Amino acid sequence: MGMRLVFGLLALMAPAVWADADSEDDIKRRIGPGNPVAGKAKSETELSQGCQGEAGLSQAVGVPNLAGQQAAYLAKQLRDFRSQDRRHRIMPAMAEGLAAADIDDIAAYFASLPSMRSDATPADPAIREIFLYGDGERGLNACGSCHELDGKGRLANGIAYPRIGGQTRGYLQVQLLNWKTGNRSNSPQGVMSKAASVLTEAEISGLASYLSGL
Repeated sequence: MGMRLVFGLLALMAPAVWADADSEDDIKRRIGPGNPVAGKAKSETELSQGCQGEAGLSQAVGVPNLAGQQAAYLAKQLRDFRSQDRRHRIMPAMAEGLAAADIDDIAAYFASLPSMRSDATPADPAIREIFLYGDGERGLNACGSCHELDGKGRLANGIAYPRIGGQTRGYLQVQLLNWKTGNRSNSPQGVMSKAASVLTEAEISGLASYLSGL
């Protein structure tokens, strides 16, 4: 299916979705190989919209926003849930029956939606420094070097760096704590485990607030 036709069909199905959307080029880059039109229907069938809703925005505490997320990242997480490389009390069972095409299509649908948004919060200068420059003394790389300075994420050298700007504060905080404690360990080359291990809980809380407001 041509990309212009895909965009047209999505606009017909959910006209409000495209208000204040990213450019077509941004959307194309993050959709990946899946079919977002098919993914919309599959996300309804597979109950993916039960928590995120049709707009891909969190409907429950502890559930992430998926709107505008990098499709390659979403697909990896679904595969990791399916293989149980990433632990969760609900998601492995939901991902278990998904075929490869289902995963790509569902990921493409949520990636096609307008980017997640959150209310901006005043940035603590020290937290902003960590995001922009990291901390060489602790071997901490800048968050923005992987996730981009606006937190929109990217795909580079086969690695999907997720969108973190506009993600819910509570979800970001929980995931950073999970990386720090080892409850989550499925990042490529263990990069997030290493980064979170040197962050204090106060820094994690501050980063969650800052990132949520990007």
